[in-house]
Amino acid sequence: MGPDSTPAEILKETCTIAMIGASPDPSKPSYGVMEYLMAQGYKVIPVRPGDGEILGMPIVNSLQEIGEPIHMVDVFRKSEAAPEVARQAVAVGATSLWLQPGCVSDEAHDIATQAGLAFAEDICTRQVHRDEGVGAIGPSLLP
Repeated sequence: MGPDSTPAEILKETCTIAMIGASPDPSKPSYGVMEYLMAQGYKVIPVRPGDGEILGMPIVNSLQEIGEPIHMVDVFRKSEAAPEVARQAVAVGATSLWLQPGCVSDEAHDIATQAGLAFAEDICTRQVHRDEGVGAIGPSLLP
């Protein structure tokens, strides 16, 4: 996986997703996307301020608190936050950065791709997964 990977290729090569801006509110898009991705076999770690759980997964406050390899950093934040999230994704060794619909950042793109990360923006992981027929993650990707 690298800067030239398509969104479908990113999803096919992902197992663990850190979801920035995950919400415990079922009416929020991040909740529904997290629920869907988990049902497809992905491990999704909610990243947001605070404590507690979302869909049975413990909330962590930052990417740096995740003590395992992160394949994708999936961003449900405003565009202004994307460059800093990109820097953090690079720092923790993530392999891809995905900005959800409405989140667009040339700076985040440059930070991520110059560090070798695959990159997708202004597109929904759930929608790509459904439309591209990615399917559940394969056993070769499970830890």
